[in-house]
Amino acid sequence: MAAPAPSAAPGSPQPPARPLPATCAGRGITARFPAACGHTGRALPSLLRGGGRVGPDRTRTSPATCGRGRARAGAGESLSLWLAARRGAAGRGGRAAPSARRAAGGERPPVPGRREASRAEPSRACAAAAIRLAKGEAPAGMGQRGVRAPCLLPLLLLLLLAFCRGRIVRVPKGPLIRVVGTEVVIPCSVSDYDGPSEQNFDWEFSRATDFLRIVSTWDSTFTSEEYQKRVGRGDIKLRRSSNDAVELVIRNIQPTDQGIYKCSTPSTDATVQGNYDAEVQVKVISDGLSVSGSKARSSTSLKLSEGDSFKLRCSAITTSPEHTHLHVTWQIKSGLSWRDILSLTHEGKFRPGLGYEERYRNGDIRLDTGANDTYQLSVSQASSVDGGVYRCLVSEWVRGADSLWQKIQEKSVEIASVEIQRTALDVLISTSNLSVTERDSLDLTCNITTDRSGIFQAEVTWYFSETPDDTLSDAQVLLSMDHDSVVSDSTLISLSHVDRNSYRLLVRDVDVEDSGYYFCQAAVWVPLHNGSWHKVVERTSAPVSVVVTALDPDYEVFLNASKTPKFSDDPTELECRITNVQDTEADIRFSVSWYYRQHLLSDDVVVEKLLATMDADWTLLLGDRSRERTQNGEIIFSKKAVDTFSLWIQWTSENDRGDYFCVISAWSRHRNNNWVKIKDVTSASVPILWATQDYTLTVEAVKLKPFFVAGHTFEMTCKVSSKNIKTPRYSVLITAEKPLTDQSNPNGTTRIISLNQDSVVRLEDWTDQTRVDGVVLEKVQENEFRYRMYQTQISDAGLYRCVVTAWSPGGGGMWREAVNGLSNPIQIDFQTSGPVFNVSVHSDNLTIYQGELADLLCIITTDGMTLEPDDMSFDVSWFAVRSFALDREPVLLASVDRRGIVMQSRRNGSSDLSLERISPLEFRLRIHGCEDHDFGNHYCVVTPWVRSATGVWQREPDIKAKPIFLSVKMDVLNAFKYPLLIGIGLATVIGLLSCLIGYCSSRWCCKKEVQETRRERRRLMSMEMD
Repeated sequence: MAAPAPSAAPGSPQPPARPLPATCAGRGITARFPAACGHTGRALPSLLRGGGRVGPDRTRTSPATCGRGRARAGAGESLSLWLAARRGAAGRGGRAAPSARRAAGGERPPVPGRREASRAEPSRACAAAAIRLAKGEAPAGMGQRGVRAPCLLPLLLLLLLAFCRGRIVRVPKGPLIRVVGTEVVIPCSVSDYDGPSEQNFDWEFSRATDFLRIVSTWDSTFTSEEYQKRVGRGDIKLRRSSNDAVELVIRNIQPTDQGIYKCSTPSTDATVQGNYDAEVQVKVISDGLSVSGSKARSSTSLKLSEGDSFKLRCSAITTSPEHTHLHVTWQIKSGLSWRDILSLTHEGKFRPGLGYEERYRNGDIRLDTGANDTYQLSVSQASSVDGGVYRCLVSEWVRGADSLWQKIQEKSVEIASVEIQRTALDVLISTSNLSVTERDSLDLTCNITTDRSGIFQAEVTWYFSETPDDTLSDAQVLLSMDHDSVVSDSTLISLSHVDRNSYRLLVRDVDVEDSGYYFCQAAVWVPLHNGSWHKVVERTSAPVSVVVTALDPDYEVFLNASKTPKFSDDPTELECRITNVQDTEADIRFSVSWYYRQHLLSDDVVVEKLLATMDADWTLLLGDRSRERTQNGEIIFSKKAVDTFSLWIQWTSENDRGDYFCVISAWSRHRNNNWVKIKDVTSASVPILWATQDYTLTVEAVKLKPFFVAGHTFEMTCKVSSKNIKTPRYSVLITAEKPLTDQSNPNGTTRIISLNQDSVVRLEDWTDQTRVDGVVLEKVQENEFRYRMYQTQISDAGLYRCVVTAWSPGGGGMWREAVNGLSNPIQIDFQTSGPVFNVSVHSDNLTIYQGELADLLCIITTDGMTLEPDDMSFDVSWFAVRSFALDREPVLLASVDRRGIVMQSRRNGSSDLSLERISPLEFRLRIHGCEDHDFGNHYCVVTPWVRSATGVWQREPDIKAKPIFLSVKMDVLNAFKYPLLIGIGLATVIGLLSCLIGYCSSRWCCKKEVQETRRERRRLMSMEMD
């Protein structure tokens, strides 16, 4: 017969019975058995959920003896085997129940949320081992000594910790102390679980030994009858904070709610491990906190003025049986929300509210404790922000079992309503806008009106600003008088206190800089209880505009050209005079500014350009146009007399042609010894012009020898004639225009040699190192130049010209360019009947792999006249374009000249080059160890040299071969060959080392003596027997 289910305590409500599966009903397992029978089992004891075992007296054993049998069919199956064996032995005298046989035979139904157990029938040895493990005995075969090898103890401990790790349910550490009538929130969370992310929770309550069901997240019928009304009203509810955490909320907690609260989680794990419930004690205490205001009345109304002080009191006392602390906070409500002013925390610390930190440090806000548990708030220097409703907020705190402070209740009482009346203050300057003549005095009076009574003092400050902005952001402080009647020092400005409400500002000897706007700013100060003063209000008057009329001097300016140029490079002198000076004082000073305006015949607008200017200290400041020439001494600015300024140009050029005028500025010295410009007078403009004619330059080139052949000397002369140029000198440049087929100069024009105006010869773009002295340019006469080119080559064919520049002497011994001229062309043409050379590039393999050798052949062929190999020589250069299309600059790889000298360019990669001549008409380029950057279009450029009948080597035009594209691919097998060999070798070494370590450990470390003991040979009863 089935074992009876444990009976509940008398009077406790019984959980509703649930129908059992057929597989469970036949095993004698009640509805409270765990999920091993396909039932989630709400009333499953936490003992079985924790992974332990249950003995005959239903006591719990350690989870360390978790069912880890040899077959490891799962904790549920091992537990079923053990229960079946125990009940069969007790009910039938050692005979197993049919349900046990079915469980041992593999008929266990699938369990939801768990791995499907093996259906193979376990051996009797496995069943016996499972029963011995459930009894806490050592498995057979280990003897009485068990596992004694010291080397295996740490391993067994680690395995024990790993296997017994499972679900963890957490609640706060108790007891939780709460006040009657308040709301209680108890959190519960679960971790280290299997199955769905969202877990379910059950809450139960016990006053003594029996638990009553309160509420569940997944079963609406879970609640006991005693709690159904409170749960239905919402006084008790569950609030889910996350998938694995909930909060039990109890409103208006009562003394009857004191007891043990248990949080349980139904299993969704593959194996039964860990704890599936947790308990916490809740202690309900009486409400002993009382908060009150002043004894006279609960709330008062205060009307204060700015700067006054006030004090507010409240009383707070607690008679709680527990050791609690009070947290007192003074708050103000000036809008819709309350703001903290100052707090005395439950830890005995003062904490000012946001925005009150500075006033708390200054002592303007204090919180004092007094007799009879009173807390007094003192506020000094009250302002408009201190108006509002004040209340005293008191909270009661207790230290929990986890040593953390917990707030258990909170009460408040409104103390007073405070109204702060602002102090009225009017500031007015009695004088309206006025005008003052320079050197006179300025007199202004500031009148103050206020409704403040009692003791106060006024502070007055005068400001000056160039704009009427009353924010005074850019204003200048003139004078100030503080509340102690102390006036700041000034020589020309004075501030006096005429009567209680009038303050006078006097400015002596005003000047133009004093024109602007004047402000009067006043503030009211009141005394405090500690003897200091506090500013309660501050106002600024409307601005008063003051205009100071300057005493401008009267004078005229006359500009005269004392020396004008007749020709270019002649000197020029201009004089600027001050005439008819009137109404000037000793503190007036004159300076000059010189300007230039380009002279145009059309009506186009021309911008005036500053040449130089003088400031009040007669410091010369140069303009961009004249700075360099003035520093070189070509232009001189000077002051000849008090009323005369001059401009001297030593060498007048064409760029100096135009109109000139001067500006005389009058400066007045102010009382601070600064000079201020008060007036500018401009003179009439004076033109600087002279009669000019256009320069003329003619250049003629003549070939001295009409016929010549290659190898002879080419000679030509350049004759120059000029007009309207004063004492000219000439510089000559010889240029050559080569045919478009010449690869050495794709642009067409080459600068060969030049001779400057000082007869200095210079080679320009002549690059033939074998004929460095092959070109000569010399001056035959002042206007005639001769050019010679020795040992002419066929590559020298082209058109030759003379480019001549005429120079005229400028100022300071410098030469100025006047005009340029170009001669007629002289042609050099050779009639040759020699061979025609052709060049091509060939390679047997245009696609190679990295690391291989690439061979490129440059093959030269001839057409027409046949020459001996000794009469031909070649310069060969190899180039590469690193792109599929020829859209990049070619890169020189290597070259070999006709003497056999090889030159290579610098390379960034690891590949190498070799260039060799394998036959008179074939040159081979080899790229050793090709890399990916060696791809691209490759071609060669050949320069033929042919020896003439006279034995002179003639250079032929360069010939470029058609490019061929070279592809470089990666050899995957060779790339991964060495990494694979290294990996296999390391794996082999590590495997051999592991085998060696295992052998040594089993040989010496884990060696044990096995003592043969006599075993009892008892025949086990077959589990298939009824």
